[in-house]
Amino acid sequence: MRVSPSQLVPGCMLLSDVYGKTNRPIIPKNTILTKSHITVLHKFLIHEVDVSERLKDEEPFVPKLSEEKNEEISFDVSSLSFKGHYYYVVGEYKKQFETWRNKNQIDISDIINIIVPLMNRLEDIGSTVYTLHQYANRKDYFYHHSVSISLLSAYLAKKMGYPKQEWFQVGIAGLLSDAGMARLGQFAFKKEGNLTVEERKEIKKHPTFSYRMVEHVTNLPYAVKLAILQHHERIDGSGYPLGLSQDKIHRFARIIAVCDIYHAMTSERVYRDKQSPFKVIEELQEEQFSKLDPRVVQVFADAITNFSVGTKVLLSDNNIGEIVFIDPKQPTRPIVRLENGEILSLINQQRYITEVL
Repeated sequence: MRVSPSQLVPGCMLLSDVYGKTNRPIIPKNTILTKSHITVLHKFLIHEVDVSERLKDEEPFVPKLSEEKNEEISFDVSSLSFKGHYYYVVGEYKKQFETWRNKNQIDISDIINIIVPLMNRLEDIGSTVYTLHQYANRKDYFYHHSVSISLLSAYLAKKMGYPKQEWFQVGIAGLLSDAGMARLGQFAFKKEGNLTVEERKEIKKHPTFSYRMVEHVTNLPYAVKLAILQHHERIDGSGYPLGLSQDKIHRFARIIAVCDIYHAMTSERVYRDKQSPFKVIEELQEEQFSKLDPRVVQVFADAITNFSVGTKVLLSDNNIGEIVFIDPKQPTRPIVRLENGEILSLINQQRYITEVL
């Protein structure tokens, strides 16, 4: 039967996958619902779900009266899968962003409560964080991008040996780095197609707007504020908004810069197709001696290309290969054995790895 979330009770069994504005279900079919699941359905503004006529204990399901007002149920987000928790945070960030568009101030306590529990799970998921682009969709790409930058930046700070307090700070800076887009028109995050010259000029103002939105937040470290302002600066001085170079760019901002580029290039966007993560790594490595911090790029690349001999990979021509040798200097270009037995070195090849199988 189809009922609204406010009519559900713990013990109901889903008969169909439940989707938010996502490509994957937030709760899969055959799930026995708990209070936490029901709260998630409300948070995602789900209007109707398909459930069994019997509860888990085989008792008949009697829907609550639809006019009953659903109480706000506190729930532990750790009861969700990482993916479900991620989608929940994207939804919460989107709500925050809408309040900023209405000229509301950033409530840093809300931001911490939203993102820190998810960052705490980075130690459990490890390098899976590099596949966050697979969770995004074109329609809500902007909101996915901010959450993913946050997680990628925090994880990279962790890999670089930063103490936990600092990689939390980097993650919060990543989440708020595009907050200033709320001060621009909808073209900044919803336009389909290429931006005009004038629109690009406007976009380049967003780090300044983001900084102004956090400038007077007293319990936010100055390093976080600098990272928000400087995340589009480049080592050679070609970035914006200040054209800073070299050591004038804060180390947190250097981390966010790499993660920002990686997630943008590997994601489906309204005006651009996604690229292979391994192709993007190669492009980042080409930029590391001019625009990006070489050490940050190296740690990032080492973590994502942590292959081992015997790993199966999908190539850009849809052939499947098995890695037989890895050159540490070019880890994205190993020697592979194709399914037909051919041995192929990817160095100086147009073919490249698109996915690890």
